[in-house]
Amino acid sequence: MLFRVISTVHLVLWVISCVSTLDEEPFLTKAKELMSKTPLIDGHNDLPWQLRKQFNNELNEVDLHKLNTTHTNIDKIKRGLLGAQFWAAFVHCDTQYKDAVRQTLEQIDVIHRMCQKYPDTFMFATSSQDITEAFRMKKTASLIGVEGGHSIDSSLGTLRTMYHLGVRYLTLTHSCNTPWVDNWLVDTGSEPPQHNGLSSFGKQVILEMNRLGMMIDLAHVSVAVMNQVLDLSKAPVIFSHSSAYSICPSKRNVPDDVLLRVNKTGGIVMVNFYNDYVTCSKTAKLSDVADHFDYIKKVAGAGSVGFGGDYDGVTRVPEGLEDVSKVPSLVAELLRRGWTEEEVNAALGNNLLRVMREVEKVRDSLNGTNPDDLPIPYDEVKSSCRTSYGYTSAGVLPSLSTLALLLTLVLQACITLSVL
Repeated sequence: MLFRVISTVHLVLWVISCVSTLDEEPFLTKAKELMSKTPLIDGHNDLPWQLRKQFNNELNEVDLHKLNTTHTNIDKIKRGLLGAQFWAAFVHCDTQYKDAVRQTLEQIDVIHRMCQKYPDTFMFATSSQDITEAFRMKKTASLIGVEGGHSIDSSLGTLRTMYHLGVRYLTLTHSCNTPWVDNWLVDTGSEPPQHNGLSSFGKQVILEMNRLGMMIDLAHVSVAVMNQVLDLSKAPVIFSHSSAYSICPSKRNVPDDVLLRVNKTGGIVMVNFYNDYVTCSKTAKLSDVADHFDYIKKVAGAGSVGFGGDYDGVTRVPEGLEDVSKVPSLVAELLRRGWTEEEVNAALGNNLLRVMREVEKVRDSLNGTNPDDLPIPYDEVKSSCRTSYGYTSAGVLPSLSTLALLLTLVLQACITLSVL
């Protein structure tokens, strides 16, 4: 009798599963059809970090067709219909003030070498036009985003050099303050603010990124930085891998007032798949991620949302989104929830392409503007690991506050002399 009951339960569960699969199939078919016409552009993938962590960047020892210790390999990319990927050139915050620039350059190098080793799969890309061309050629456009302002070592020259090497966005912070910008942990109270957002040099960085045509990524920054950048930037911004704060109140996510400003300024929030930022717990399902898409669309519009999975940079991903190959199922879920084809196409890639084109337009409008070559005040970066070459012959360039004080003293002296 017990055996019959168990068998009946198994039969019922099997029937439910079959019905569920049949119910989802038309949406998945439609999702794949849309993804064959509009490129899925993902804002953030940390496979390059896994190449360093697992193989010390010895790419000759790795076969990306067979690699099975990561969320991402070539087979998963093809099954996931990945049209374009921003690969993260990331190094940890503990490299700050040490060898962050060297290690970041090595991550940029491994991304270039990855594209060179697998030319049938990847096409290195630096522009919106490159993305559409790679998609036409049925290759995954491969772009670079540097994750963390500590990687430029407070140097506009380093920022420009990285742009020339193909970097097309900079995440202003990771999980540490830099000498010019505060990170998201400030909002949790676990770290004190150093600049109440951006320092004067931080504002120089923003304007120089506008001039270069490098996208500003506000994932990982404090809310004060979000608002200051939205006030200052001439071009739209991105959140390459963040979600909605009202769904999961992690300080890594984007609050409603900022979502509204992202909408008004033409930016985009690319939804993160990390369980801790999806449900604020260790477990999550694909439907929970779809809730973030729904919410951002409700608050900021379908034109302000995209995909930013953070695969290979996180330890926990939702059930149903176990790796890069599963993303079509998320697109199918959006269709099942009533998203129109136009809205889905916007989220897949059209929104990010629009942002890139606007960033490129701002760059072109600033053509002829001189590069900013005013360095950060030496007192703000002075350490035993840093020399003073490139400042004054005395080794120290006066800070802006010092210059203002000197000017005040000069003016007071002039007034005193005129009175005498």
